[in-house]
Amino acid sequence: MMRFFAMAVLAAIISCYGSPSAYAADLSSQSKAEIDYLFSYLKKSGCQFNRNKKWHSADEAVSHLDRKYKYLLEKNMLSSTEDFIDKAATASSASGEPYRVKCAHGEPTQSGIWFKAVLSEYRLDAGRTQPSPFTEK
Repeated sequence: MMRFFAMAVLAAIISCYGSPSAYAADLSSQSKAEIDYLFSYLKKSGCQFNRNKKWHSADEAVSHLDRKYKYLLEKNMLSSTEDFIDKAATASSASGEPYRVKCAHGEPTQSGIWFKAVLSEYRLDAGRTQPSPFTEK
């Protein structure tokens, strides 16, 4: 009798709120394309990436962040590009130490800020119907 009651309660919860897997958001194709762009941009940037107080090349950074990205995807822990930045590209999961990006002769910037700026510019460019007057022809 108790087992029947437990099954009835579970069925009621699912009918009201949906199955637990309904909360595991699938990452949209737009977010996947944006994250791919962030990886590509970092790789081409020539910037350095500081992780746990050690500077790494852009290629090494992309490799590391891609592993974190795949893990989070596998665990259904991402619902947006901003989620990726906040959960994978901002700080070390092991130490909590913030990541930083340093380009050319500039000052190091917190990676979360850097990635969000790159994402914002990408979205602006994607929304343009006319070529930007600032781009080279």
